[in-house]
Amino acid sequence: MMLKIPVLDLKGGIAVSGKSGQRETYTPLNTCYANSANPVEIAENLKLNGASEIYIADLDLIESKGHNINEIKMVNSILPVIFDGGVKDFDSYTFFLDYAYKIIVATETLESIDELKKIFDKYPKERIVISIDIKDNELYTKNLNITLNEIKPILRELDPNEIILLDITGVGTNKGVNYELLNEFKEFKDKLIIAGGLNKDSIAELEKEGIKKVLIGTSLHSGEIAIL
Repeated sequence: MMLKIPVLDLKGGIAVSGKSGQRETYTPLNTCYANSANPVEIAENLKLNGASEIYIADLDLIESKGHNINEIKMVNSILPVIFDGGVKDFDSYTFFLDYAYKIIVATETLESIDELKKIFDKYPKERIVISIDIKDNELYTKNLNITLNEIKPILRELDPNEIILLDITGVGTNKGVNYELLNEFKEFKDKLIIAGGLNKDSIAELEKEGIKKVLIGTSLHSGEIAIL
């Protein structure tokens, strides 16, 4: 059974939505799970509808423009949060552990592979999720000077429990599975959580490929895809 994990992006204390990672154009989220863009209200209704965990990205933290950390903590008391707060290093990862169930270390914001290794040396894998961020089929990163191919040996060495494969270009587009990307990371199939642009057809397609978890945002909040 495919586990569908709902996605919330937070900005200025509310849930927002947009396309292809163009964060400056994001608008308040219109979701079938609440009458407002209040993340706590949305989380409560997602839980009532069968969600067992939730992915939250704090866009303000990721862009160093403030934070939504109090909202994250409140949501985490309702549903276990898989949290992307723009971890740069070991210290920022450690700080976020008080606010969420699992903390994402994303290639977009990570300062160095050494910091990633420090995190894996200290903390249990159950609380670490690596996010491989991709734009236009290339590794998206502000600080790392490596390619998609070069990150694979690092993943083999660290052997994480979960790897998010995030096609940022596909976010909000409903364009479906990026098979080029999926094939590129096929060896990690049992660990992958696929994200970015998935639609109703994508679920059956990914199940056939042996994928066990997906992140669903736009097509979940529109009602196209149900949690269960």
